[in-house]
Amino acid sequence: MRDFLLTEEDCAFRSEVRAFLQRELSPRAADIEDRQDWNAVRHVVRALGEAGYLRLMFADLYRGSLKKPGLTHATILSEEASAINYAFETTIATALSCAYPLHRHASAPLRDAYLEPILDGHAIGAICVTEPGTGSDSADMQTRVEYDARTNEWVINGFKRYISNASVADVYIVYGVTPRDDGAEPRVTAVAVPKDAPGIGFPRNYTFMGRRGCIVGEVKFDDCRVSADHLLGNEGEGFAIMRGMFNFERAILGGSGLGVARSAFEVARRHAQSRKTFGQFLGCKQLIWDKIAQMSWRIDAAELITYRATKMYDAGTDGKALMKEAAMAKLVATETANFCVNEAVQILGGDGLTKEYGRTEQLYRDARALTIVGGTSEMVKYLIASRDLPELKINL
Repeated sequence: MRDFLLTEEDCAFRSEVRAFLQRELSPRAADIEDRQDWNAVRHVVRALGEAGYLRLMFADLYRGSLKKPGLTHATILSEEASAINYAFETTIATALSCAYPLHRHASAPLRDAYLEPILDGHAIGAICVTEPGTGSDSADMQTRVEYDARTNEWVINGFKRYISNASVADVYIVYGVTPRDDGAEPRVTAVAVPKDAPGIGFPRNYTFMGRRGCIVGEVKFDDCRVSADHLLGNEGEGFAIMRGMFNFERAILGGSGLGVARSAFEVARRHAQSRKTFGQFLGCKQLIWDKIAQMSWRIDAAELITYRATKMYDAGTDGKALMKEAAMAKLVATETANFCVNEAVQILGGDGLTKEYGRTEQLYRDARALTIVGGTSEMVKYLIASRDLPELKINL
């Protein structure tokens, strides 16, 4: 089914970006995985920026050869990068998730200060949503974003965790609640916070079983202050900004899942055709060809669902209208990635558990994050069902 929904131009772009990543990312993938080499990550990010690939989502800022660049091409980039190294792809996907609200909702001076350096590959962005008591339930955030009329500043107090690019990002999109004078429920507000803002701190980074080379940690705000012009959109519009960002992020995660799944499938396919047991190639065994067939059809289904969502977005669909399709892309592709890496390890047997016989064990560790980040599988199922059961208010 390879690239069934993609045009000839899309397919040519895939070949182009695949060759680029083979030149720039593949030689550095081992350093990113084994030594968690941030310099290697930054080198490839800069190369992507200089080549114009970080501008794919922003047609008004794009300077390449594509006639209509968009989410489809950003997702192709995500897929091809994840097939080589998912940890690296997480870094650029997070930076683009930061660039997305800056492009749509920041003032012109703010875009010049923070968006352009990200798109050029000279800066890294981060998104601050998750808190100790708040994951998918973003409405229960405890972080406060309050306006100080005396100094004409926004003041942020709170604590965020599981933040990709924490401590190494140059700018952070921070979501927090703003109390209302009328006593009504507080609303979510979004602000851009530079890394050197007074009151921002980075207590620690985490050690994960997978995605080695992707820096993830905590961000603390203690009377952190930014000037009033660092507001994104208007006060209280943060939830709508976040929803648009999540649609974008979940489609991109569809590409991430596809890249990991495809990589695992290729390892398993080659092994099944070269390894002999009891006088036959492994792929001749019924239980093995069943695994190969299941991996194959799941990847095709994930591809169709993912690129349906990106094509819908590029055709102008967004917000609530795209929520279900973006959620389905994320759900199906990331669950497929986990299925495929599990089966690949099983097909390879002992070889699948070692670093000495390939990277299947790395794919296995990396894939596990995919069904959690950007909204758990359980949460995106809720989003899908809420569209299909419009007359009910589903109790989470």
